[in-house]
Amino acid sequence: MTAAPSLTQTEHWQHQGADHMLHPFGDSGAIGREGARIITRAEGVMLWDSEGNEYLDAFAGLWCVNLGYGRQELVDAASKQMSQLPYYNLFFKSATPPAVELAGALAEIAPKHINHTFFTNSGSEANDTVLRMVRRYWDLQGKPEKKTIIGRHNGYHGSTVAGASLGGMSPMHAQGDLPIPGIAHIRQPYWYGEGGDLSPDEFGLLAARALEEKILELGPETVGAFIAEPIQGAGGVIIPPKTYWPEIERIVKRYDLLLVVDEVICGFGRTGEWFGSDYYGLTPDLMPIAKGLSSGYLPIGGVMVADRVAEVFKISGGEFNHGFTYSGHPVCAAVALENVRILREEGIVDRVREETAPYLQAQLQTLADHPLVGEVRGVGMLGAVELVQDKASRRRYPEEGRVGTLCRDYALAEGLVLRATGDTMLMSPPLVIKPAEIDELVAKTRRALDQTLAQLQKEYPAGA
Repeated sequence: MTAAPSLTQTEHWQHQGADHMLHPFGDSGAIGREGARIITRAEGVMLWDSEGNEYLDAFAGLWCVNLGYGRQELVDAASKQMSQLPYYNLFFKSATPPAVELAGALAEIAPKHINHTFFTNSGSEANDTVLRMVRRYWDLQGKPEKKTIIGRHNGYHGSTVAGASLGGMSPMHAQGDLPIPGIAHIRQPYWYGEGGDLSPDEFGLLAARALEEKILELGPETVGAFIAEPIQGAGGVIIPPKTYWPEIERIVKRYDLLLVVDEVICGFGRTGEWFGSDYYGLTPDLMPIAKGLSSGYLPIGGVMVADRVAEVFKISGGEFNHGFTYSGHPVCAAVALENVRILREEGIVDRVREETAPYLQAQLQTLADHPLVGEVRGVGMLGAVELVQDKASRRRYPEEGRVGTLCRDYALAEGLVLRATGDTMLMSPPLVIKPAEIDELVAKTRRALDQTLAQLQKEYPAGA
């Protein structure tokens, strides 16, 4: 009998993963059969897999590696803290220097009316905390009936039970009988996909006023908060028209709601400002944060809390029965603190706003002439390219999502990591990306578009 050939290292990992690991947001059976791509190292904006293939990571991991890969300062911060105090919690009237110092550093960069942070381990946990905080706040205000939180269809606030419920992703709601009670949703400000014949400004007002309609439908006395991302990330880098946010703030103030601005993606320089709230001039009451807080090097998140809310908890709140074993974990906090220091001292957020983001957005616009491209949009280090069959009518190809998947796979073959949401290609590169790397990103995207179009022309010879 002939002995079976030995497995390569890649095959060993692929088989081990197929046998023992379940993937988030993936078909674990299909991934196991096909073999996962094994990423083994990274530097700057580049990744390498176990077969030696090189990729430009135009998605910064999952919207998070703001400083890029391989920053030794972050490694050193973790090592130093590990040696000194690897763990202690924030329960039992305790604190640790990294958690306290990080809270202070966050207050320095946040909007001026926000000076407190409740630490979590992720953006999902931050939004679980939001739900608890909103309801506890109104209990303390003597208005326990103000429980309902309104979010947006196609918004994303995490994948825990509360986070997925606050978000408006129908595929997530279909699994697990979500949303939970006390959460409602309104339309998203997606002008390209839903604006029809309205101008962006007209549609922005229409989408915002859906909030007032929902408040009146539910009863203003029952609604405690509105939650939304400054720019919808996972939903497709949906940038609201300029009329949207001012009208939302007017409505929130009129009906005495807390405004929750989910900064998990937009925070820490992604828009060219420290926070999306700075970019739009918003005054949130609660700001969930994560991702860029540590550039993804260690898991940490939180909820930044406006003074008017924090004072209610501090003066009349008593014990808040909520928290996590790893809230403010000292090693994670030390890395986040160093991450914030680097962003500040190296002027990275300013550089994004003044130099690299304008260059990225200008270069992305050169893709607008491609036959597949219906719209190119972006802010800061966020970009989206809509793929359509007909530019004039914005009509998409049949089997929505398949064209985006095709383009994503062709991009990977070119050595470029993009994300496909439906038939929209998304990008969110590290903030430290250089102009030459932006040129490479755009050139590889165009090649992927060309290959996608060539395939579609074979399948739809009269319509592509």
